[in-house]
Amino acid sequence: MDVSKDTAQAPIPATAVPDDASPTVKRRLRVITLIATFGGLLFGYDTGVINGALPYMTEDLGLTPFTEGMVTSSLLLGAALGAVTGGRLSDGRGRRRTILVLAVVFFIGALGCTLAPNTAIMVVARFVLGLAVGGASVTVPVYLAEVSPAERRGALVTRNELMIVSGQLLAFTSNAIIARVGDESGGIWRWMLVIATIPAVVLWFGMLVMPESPRWLASQSRFGEALEVLKQVRSRQRAEAELAEVSSLAVKDEQEKLGGWQDMKSTPWVRKLMFVGFGIAIVQQITGVNTIMYYGTQILTDAGFAADSALTANIANGVISVLATFVGIWLLGRVARRPMLMAGQMGTTAALLLIGVFSLTLPSGDGRAYAVLAMTVTFLAFQQGAISPVTWLMLSEIFPMRMRGFGMGVAAVVLWLTNFVIGLVFPSLVDGIGISNTFFLFVVAGLFSLAFVKRYVPETKGRTLETLEAELKARFS
Repeated sequence: MDVSKDTAQAPIPATAVPDDASPTVKRRLRVITLIATFGGLLFGYDTGVINGALPYMTEDLGLTPFTEGMVTSSLLLGAALGAVTGGRLSDGRGRRRTILVLAVVFFIGALGCTLAPNTAIMVVARFVLGLAVGGASVTVPVYLAEVSPAERRGALVTRNELMIVSGQLLAFTSNAIIARVGDESGGIWRWMLVIATIPAVVLWFGMLVMPESPRWLASQSRFGEALEVLKQVRSRQRAEAELAEVSSLAVKDEQEKLGGWQDMKSTPWVRKLMFVGFGIAIVQQITGVNTIMYYGTQILTDAGFAADSALTANIANGVISVLATFVGIWLLGRVARRPMLMAGQMGTTAALLLIGVFSLTLPSGDGRAYAVLAMTVTFLAFQQGAISPVTWLMLSEIFPMRMRGFGMGVAAVVLWLTNFVIGLVFPSLVDGIGISNTFFLFVVAGLFSLAFVKRYVPETKGRTLETLEAELKARFS
């Protein structure tokens, strides 16, 4: 295929060419999606497992409220570094190779947490695990976005979100089972943590036989290899049309030298787009979602559940997260991204307000316990059914091709640092001002988030990544 000839004129949009791929080709795309999203499963399990392990760990390691926050949030600090490092690595060395490296880091981090003899080692091991979580949060969605056809990108990228919440549900369920089987025996939290090594092994072996992202290959001027990968997941006609569009943009990006910090600072439209990405990342976190993911058991215990009952009841949070993500995937094929994000923001803010009100006004007992549980479930339905899938999808879409990994990585740093601060201060806030006032703070943050989305966030549905890049460049120039 003569790329120079194709790039001399505007290529036909790939979406104008029907993708009548064979069943074998469609099956190949499903397998690629499944294997890559084991990175999301590990993301979910490693962030969710602390929810049930922490009470037992607190007793064995002698944790204080501050060191509880450190154990929880050290993963998030590692994720911030892992996001930007993973983004740069995936832009420079390839999405597939980066995911292989991350699988090894997941394994080492999970094993380190399992064997940690004291708090200091646990904090370090959780930080290492965070490097993998942050890298996967960036690299897997970008890989899926670049492999997916435009009309299926929303559904396929958000499969990663489905695997994240499935990993959290697996963590909540295994925590409850291990706690009941192990009863009060010492060290049962180690069994909760070691399970994460299994999907890490599956991810590594699976990615050995997966292809590289065709758009990354094109960004390296490896157009022949990019076409061969596209033929694995598209009809031949669609693959050739898509390569013409991708290669045309790759040449333009090469001429503009888009790719890193210096380019971001010297290119006004890219700089503005980065700030939009930062805003989307912060919006997802200041709902307070991870206070429920990390401290859900404690929240339910405070509301009136016994410790074992809280572990079991917390499974409801995992179940609703998975079901809501299925609904979110269905909606993304039918509803625009921006209104969906706003609807999710309104729902989570209302649920948080009611959690605060119920905790403040209802007497301790079953009534308050089940009222709070109902609102946490409602909160997660809006969060996991709208806000989270749209966030990760949009962050994988909005950045230019040559700096997509880097751009998403920097935005994810903001996301994980916001997550880190919230995870670190939440136990102290609850201890200092009470759970009701803590959730009222999240309500105020939710109102500011809604205003930001309404004013600044662009719509991305229904465009190829190349068409979207041209539109955003025109909008922000």
